[in-house]
Amino acid sequence: MPKFSHILLYTDGSSRGNPGAGSIGIIICDENNKKLCEYSEFIGYCTNNEAEYKALIKGLELAVKYTRKKITVYSDSELVIKQLNGVYRIKSDNLLKLFLEVKQREKFFKEIVYQYVLRGNQRIKEADRLNKQAYAGRPVNRYFVTP
Repeated sequence: MPKFSHILLYTDGSSRGNPGAGSIGIIICDENNKKLCEYSEFIGYCTNNEAEYKALIKGLELAVKYTRKKITVYSDSELVIKQLNGVYRIKSDNLLKLFLEVKQREKFFKEIVYQYVLRGNQRIKEADRLNKQAYAGRPVNRYFVTP
């Protein structure tokens, strides 16, 4: 049973070579920014933008365990955030497929806010660190609060 009325989701994805070997890093926090979960995974061959979308998709999959109400998503991918907020159109078929998958997952929540943040954001830095760990063969799946 989801426990929180509002959570914060920080996501980061990257690809070495663009396209190349991709990985994702995710941090979920409560509304006071207390860490609930951190996760990372090596995802295989993709572009940077595909990795950013895949990080968000996995983050939403994990977030549903904590809330069905409000999520604020933070990402340093201006492209992904602006596409999800309807500012940029989607030109790539691959990104359109991932965009539509995000839109399907949105239905599990009452409200989602997408917020672009600079990569200097502390939690984004942590998600990037997790991302790099997964790329190096040390993925993380750690719960600080059991969902």
